[in-house]
Amino acid sequence: MTTRLRECWSAVRYLVVGAGTSLLSMLALAGLFAVLLLCPFGVGIPSLAPAIRLARRPVGIDRRQAARHLGEPIPEPYRDGSPLKDPATRRDLAWLALHAATGTIMGALAFGLPVAAVEQVVFAFLWPAVPGGIEGSFGLVVDSWPMAALSVLTGVAMAAVSLLLPRVARWKARTAKRLLEPAPGVVLADRVAELTATRAAALEAHGAELRRIERDLHDGTQARIAAVVLQLGLADQLYERDPATARDLLVKAQDTATDALAELRTVVRSIHPPLLSERGLAGAVRALAERSPVPAAVDVEDETGRPAAVEAAAYFVVAEALANVTKHADASRVDITLGGTPSVLRLEIRDDGRGGADESGGSGLAGIRRRAEAFDGTLTVTSPPGGPTVLRVELPCGS
Repeated sequence: MTTRLRECWSAVRYLVVGAGTSLLSMLALAGLFAVLLLCPFGVGIPSLAPAIRLARRPVGIDRRQAARHLGEPIPEPYRDGSPLKDPATRRDLAWLALHAATGTIMGALAFGLPVAAVEQVVFAFLWPAVPGGIEGSFGLVVDSWPMAALSVLTGVAMAAVSLLLPRVARWKARTAKRLLEPAPGVVLADRVAELTATRAAALEAHGAELRRIERDLHDGTQARIAAVVLQLGLADQLYERDPATARDLLVKAQDTATDALAELRTVVRSIHPPLLSERGLAGAVRALAERSPVPAAVDVEDETGRPAAVEAAAYFVVAEALANVTKHADASRVDITLGGTPSVLRLEIRDDGRGGADESGGSGLAGIRRRAEAFDGTLTVTSPPGGPTVLRVELPCGS
């Protein structure tokens, strides 16, 4: 019984608030109609788009109210650009017309039925104290006990009808959800556009990475190996005539080959760090924290193995984040949390620096975002002035 009464109260509250927003819907429609009437004279055309944006405000209130009543999020369906070409505008207008026509009536019934039900029952017992009886709902005058019994029956009937209010409120909220959420085709189109953009970003990042590797090999390792070949050739030519100089050239060739091998190892580590293969992601992140100039602590909530590409992306995200903290944050401590589920890897990097991190300021955050989006992941940055700065990264693992 308590649950039923709570549902009725929630329904009454939702419908009564809807009566108020129904009046706003009427005003919005009237304003749009007035602007349309001025369009043939050229006056209303510039005002049409702002008027539609203004009409979205009461629609937004209804969207939030419906989401709160249903306990389900209802995302905004609007796209960037002109509202005149946005498919959501037609759905908004349909909702404004429907809500303007029904919202006030539903709100009045939601408020009036329970009140009238209680009134009829109370009047059935108070009428002897009022000379001439009491006039209740529907013009029913309670001036005798038979009329009092009829008043009680009327009140019970109204209470029974009031129990249907949760269904009415749910129907209205479901209707609002269908009209005010993004259309399925729009959601699919937006998702395709998002995946196309992230795929392009991933290909661009992949191409940049290949160019970097090629440049490192060409400018570093290849040049040193070429020097080794040249030094060995000279040593071979001088071996008979000047053994001492040939020996010096062999020593230099050995040193150059050692440097080339070190550079080659550095390039290999930048492709896939050996630490990931040797220690796993948790161990590799701990190694990064140990080498960080800023004291860093690592909290591993989940050591489940992830796909190699995802672990590599997470490793480089942490490495880039620690580099950002060292260069820009002026922090004294960094906390790294590694967790998530088998299907999603979650990273949180928190520092106590000065905050104010700006993704457009060349702080490396844009690179982290591109790396995350290449895996259909997300990056959330919270960095108020004065700190702390918190980076949260989620990387789907495809399982």
